[in-house]
Amino acid sequence: MTEPTPSTAHPGPSSTSSPSETDPGPTSDRGTSAATPVATRGAVLGAVLDVLVPLAVYYGLRAAGAGIYLSLLGGAAGSVAGAAVALARTRRVTALTGYVLTMMVLSTAVALIAGSPRFLLAREGWITGVTGVWFIASLAAPRPLVYLFSRPLLEGRLRWPPAWDRMWERSPRFRRMWRTSSLLWGVATLTDSAARVVMAYTMPVDLVPALGTALYVATSVVIVVVTNLYYITAGVFNRDSAMYRE
Repeated sequence: MTEPTPSTAHPGPSSTSSPSETDPGPTSDRGTSAATPVATRGAVLGAVLDVLVPLAVYYGLRAAGAGIYLSLLGGAAGSVAGAAVALARTRRVTALTGYVLTMMVLSTAVALIAGSPRFLLAREGWITGVTGVWFIASLAAPRPLVYLFSRPLLEGRLRWPPAWDRMWERSPRFRRMWRTSSLLWGVATLTDSAARVVMAYTMPVDLVPALGTALYVATSVVIVVVTNLYYITAGVFNRDSAMYRE
C-alpha cells in the first residue's frame, strides 16, 4: 500500500459556521496549510498512479504475450514513472510528497534486485511494511506522521480547526488523537504488508497484482473509517468538547 494516502479521505462535511464560531485561536497558521494544497494533490495523484499504472502495465504486457518477470518489471517502471510525473508537477516537497518520493526510490531499488517473480510480487508488501514501521516510529517524533500528512489537507477546512500548532501546544487530547491515529495507521499497514507477502508466495502469480490492488482499496477504506470514527469520538469536530477547553 502506498497512505494513507497515506492516500486517503477525511471526515466531515463543509462547515457553514463563521470564523468567530469555529476558530479556537488566531488563524496565523492558515497560510502554512494554504500554501501546500497543489503539492499535496500532486502527491495524492502520485499515490493513485502508483496503484493503477503498474496494474494496467502488467496485464497489458501479459496480454501482449510478455513473460511474468518482464511484465512485473514493466509494472514497476510504470509505477516509478507515474509517481515521478506527479511529483514533478508539484515543484516542492512536503511531508506527503517526501513520503511518495521515498517509496518511489525504495520501489525502484527493490525492482532492480534480481530474483523470482514471486520476490518481485512481494516487493509491495515489504515496502508497505516500511511504511507501517515509519508510522509507528513517528510516535517518538515531535509530530507524528499522520499529523504531518493531514495538516496540508485539513487545517482550517472541512470542520477541522485552524491553528493546529497552537492546539498541539495547549491540548493533550489533540496530541493524543494524532499519536493514536498514527499507531492505527501503522498497525493497519503492517497487517496489509503481511497479507501482501503471503499472497505473493501462495496465490497464482497472475492473480496477485489484482488481489494486491483490491487489498489496497479494502485496507484504505477500513482504516479511514476507523480513524474518522475515532476523530469524532475524540471531539475534534465538537467545539464544546474537552479538547477545546484545555
